[in-house]
Amino acid sequence: MSETGTIDDGSDRRLKLLIGLVVMLGLGASTIWAVHAARHPQPRPSALMLALLTATVIVAQRWRVSVRIRSSLLGTAWGEVPVLVGLALMPPLWVLLCVVTGQGLLKIATRSGLRKIAVAMAKESLTVSAAAAVLLALGVRPDPADPYVPVLALVAAMVAFAVVDQMVFLPIVAADTGTTIRQAARQNWTGTIIGHLGQFLVCLGVLWVLATDANVLLLLVVPLVVACMHLWQSRTTRTRQERESWQRLAKATDELNAVDLTRVLHSATTRAAQIFSAAEAAIDLPDRSVRATGKVVLSDTPLAGGPARPDETTVDLVAHDGGMRVGVLRLRFGGTVRLTEVEQYKLRTFASAVCTAIRNAQAYAQLERIAAENAHAATHDPLTGLPNRRQLYERAGRLFTDTGHDGMVALLLIDLNHFKEVNDTLGHAAGDDVLREVADRLNASAQPGDLVARLGGDEFAVLLTGLPTPALAGHRAATMLGALEPSIEVEGMRITVEAAGGIALAAGAGSVEELMRRADIAMYQAKRAGEPTMIYAHARDTADVERLMLTGELRRAVNEHEFTVDFQPIVDLGSGEVISAEALARWKHPDQGDLDPTQFLEAVERSGQLPAFADAVLEQSLLAMQTWREAGFDLPVAVNVSPRSLLDPNFPAAVLARLEHHDVSPGQLILELAETLTLSQIDVVERTLAELRNAGVRLAVDDFGTGVSSLSVLSRIPVHELKIDQEFVAAVETSAEAAAVIRTTVDLARNLHLTVVAEGVESEPQRRALWELGCLAGQGHLFARPLSAARFLGTLQRGSGGRPGVLASALHDAGAVVRMPVRRAAGAGRSSLPHLPA
Repeated sequence: MSETGTIDDGSDRRLKLLIGLVVMLGLGASTIWAVHAARHPQPRPSALMLALLTATVIVAQRWRVSVRIRSSLLGTAWGEVPVLVGLALMPPLWVLLCVVTGQGLLKIATRSGLRKIAVAMAKESLTVSAAAAVLLALGVRPDPADPYVPVLALVAAMVAFAVVDQMVFLPIVAADTGTTIRQAARQNWTGTIIGHLGQFLVCLGVLWVLATDANVLLLLVVPLVVACMHLWQSRTTRTRQERESWQRLAKATDELNAVDLTRVLHSATTRAAQIFSAAEAAIDLPDRSVRATGKVVLSDTPLAGGPARPDETTVDLVAHDGGMRVGVLRLRFGGTVRLTEVEQYKLRTFASAVCTAIRNAQAYAQLERIAAENAHAATHDPLTGLPNRRQLYERAGRLFTDTGHDGMVALLLIDLNHFKEVNDTLGHAAGDDVLREVADRLNASAQPGDLVARLGGDEFAVLLTGLPTPALAGHRAATMLGALEPSIEVEGMRITVEAAGGIALAAGAGSVEELMRRADIAMYQAKRAGEPTMIYAHARDTADVERLMLTGELRRAVNEHEFTVDFQPIVDLGSGEVISAEALARWKHPDQGDLDPTQFLEAVERSGQLPAFADAVLEQSLLAMQTWREAGFDLPVAVNVSPRSLLDPNFPAAVLARLEHHDVSPGQLILELAETLTLSQIDVVERTLAELRNAGVRLAVDDFGTGVSSLSVLSRIPVHELKIDQEFVAAVETSAEAAAVIRTTVDLARNLHLTVVAEGVESEPQRRALWELGCLAGQGHLFARPLSAARFLGTLQRGSGGRPGVLASALHDAGAVVRMPVRRAAGAGRSSLPHLPA
């Protein structure tokens, strides 16, 4: 017979109604049999038989094989045997009284609740009544002297007993556990059938002994047979349960081999509820809680679960190898449940597998996040969040290969005017704020399908798509540049950003590189013309020197040594003595004649020929130094270096290798850096410059004072020399502001122990004015124009006034005491200028 082991006092209304119905039916059945006994009186059984039957009922009900469903126990007992044997020996009413009394005494002894006692006694009343009614209907009358019961009648009575037992028990179990009646019936159905079959055989044997002349002592064998059958059934049921449970655990472990954390958590909670027959299972992580039944996930929230409830069993999610706990697994049974030792081991094994799966999923999620971040970083600008040059090229490349897109495509290249002044006056952080605001405005004004990218520095690009006509590209460009016109507030200041844009249509460009080149040309043409935007026109491109790059003339110029170097002397303004020289590159073009760097340097930088060009200039400069040194003039030489060369990690090694090859001391080489070098470029080239300086190479800032980044550059680059731009030198006699700039530069250099060289010295009055302001060195046409290495040597050898190496008369007599407005501090070891006599 089956029974529920625990019925939750907090069950729902349906459960209460079912329990009430069972109790009422049980009382009704008992009443019917009492009326029947009154109308058909029969002899009362002896007290010994009643006591023996009651005791047998207690033993049979206590001896059971149970299967747990959540907090309820579905058990198979041996209660049919005493009931059916009793109905063959005594009237039904007395059997009912003995069975109900035995069940009640057993529940009281096990300290069951009042509701459990009532349900158990009512259920026994109904099952006994069903079996008795079947026997009575089939004509079987109780007779202690001849307890004969036909086999078919015995089978019918047992079937009636079992059917009523299941009809009463299964709805209560289903309501208590939240499952369906079908699911409850499928639990241990094979064990139930085997148990009924065994009880039928025992009943048949006992009644055969009592109804025949067989030795009554054979009844003593019955308990042994029942015990053996019970142990076999118990072991079989337990083995089957464990096998099925381990199979479910193995299947669940396979399902946990997933890389998605949500899938792992959902699978783990549903499988936990199934494996351990729990009403609910929950997994609490530090930042997430998932709750599920054996069929469906109930919730997945970012909030962790609360404290453990009385009906919960919890286990930490820790791997077998120990380590940090990742969370807690909670099993809720709907009532108090004590897990067996095997179930506890299985729970720990499952928790370890879940822990490992969660760790793997979290690690995979972290790897995916890192990969996504790296992929995003590879295609996006870290400052503005816009796509970068790489994504722009990829998107444009797809548009070139995909002919199925609607409309025309154009590229708008935007360069901010005078952004360097903002960046360096207000600081790098303020400049970044401006760039971010510009990026936001451009992005907001772009059309759907357009791509706004930042190429670097203050340069942006917009890939315009879906253009119905070429003229609309100019309209869109004007709209986007117009979005930059409203002033931007940075650190309490209102700043107006101006920009120039170049537009190139993709049609006819052939490649992304050519499209970019055309937009770049158009942008610089717009800058030169003072226009906000300009569309690329091939007719205007033919006069641009950059076309040389397309015809391969730069590569030819390098291979055929068309690049030459002229040298302009740098002179001590006081004595007129040559103290160094500046190397100036020239391109002796066979068709266009001599081209200076302003005409071809940008093309060189864009062509990929910059390393070869820089190497050629340095090689010729060092050869000239060797020649001069052999002639007795050991002069340092200043060589201009492009910021792009400093981006090459091999550049320092190449320079030092050249110096060593020509046996020139690193201190004799001065690398001149453009004052327009931006802070963003300095961040990249700082290591390269430090490597060169540490090797002894001297650094100079060219055109110092033309911009407002000067102090920022000096704070980041350990230079040795400052060169004053010629526009200040030209106005030194007539402009107080120019004189003030030069004086400030000289004072700054004196405090920092730097050399100052004035560029563009054209007259003696300029020379004297500079000298009186404290500038001790200069270069310009007053002393000599740029000369070839050979002519430079001849000029040195001729000298001036019979003095080789001197190109101008002294401003003072030798040995005279000169009062200088500004004097360099003693020990200014970085200057290559001779000290004036005191």
